[in-house]
Amino acid sequence: MGSPNPVRVLALVKYVPDAQFDRHIDSAEHRMVRTESILSELDEYAVEAALQLKESSAAGSTVVALTVGPEQAVNAVKKALQMGADEGIHVSDPAIAGSDALATSRVLAAAIEKAGPFDVVITGLSSTDAETSLVPAQLAERLSVPLLSFANSVELEGSTLRITRDSDAVSYVLEADLPAVLSVTDQANEPRYPNFKGIMAAKRKTVETLTLADLGVSADEVGTAGSRTVVVASEERPARVGGNVITDDGEAGLRLAEFILAQKVL
Repeated sequence: MGSPNPVRVLALVKYVPDAQFDRHIDSAEHRMVRTESILSELDEYAVEAALQLKESSAAGSTVVALTVGPEQAVNAVKKALQMGADEGIHVSDPAIAGSDALATSRVLAAAIEKAGPFDVVITGLSSTDAETSLVPAQLAERLSVPLLSFANSVELEGSTLRITRDSDAVSYVLEADLPAVLSVTDQANEPRYPNFKGIMAAKRKTVETLTLADLGVSADEVGTAGSRTVVVASEERPARVGGNVITDDGEAGLRLAEFILAQKVL
């Protein structure tokens, strides 16, 4: 399997708040605070899928990791380089802050077109912060290429990309000719851990930094000005309150049933 010709794969990665820490909101801007952030866990599956396509295809195949975000978002690209991506692109511009999925896909599409011809653009199932899963379809439309989404497995045979997508009762086999946009689930593969050799090699790899001006995108097309989604209010999640402890004195079952009925669970 694979392609007898070299393929060029772009893996889209996002820098998101680490789920191990509590998430906080900037109440003035209604935006998530992005300190303590990491490469989105679901995007690691996209990077792994990109590397497997490269490794199954002809010599000369390449993987480019692409991200959009503030200065520190370059760390998501560096993690992809440590996993084995060949080069990186980081689009960073203050005007991008506050972009919704539609505005983000506008920037990504411009960056992909500037990066040159590609065979596959791969995304994760969704980001672990916004969790919209909207960007892959928007990208496919903007780039005028087919979309294969929610892939649980991926095969490349020549110039045909084939996936399986599982629903509750049916598994679909879908295919499309290259170039295409592909999104993969967390069932598609097992992302590799960067080893020492990969970490050292990543230090010598190139990360190109681009601005909106480099992409020919104006500031009013992105950020809050270019977004169709408006956050009108936000607030921190209420602190958890203590639960009810039922001590089994012989009537615990009865008290539990009374509690469930009082909560109108049944």
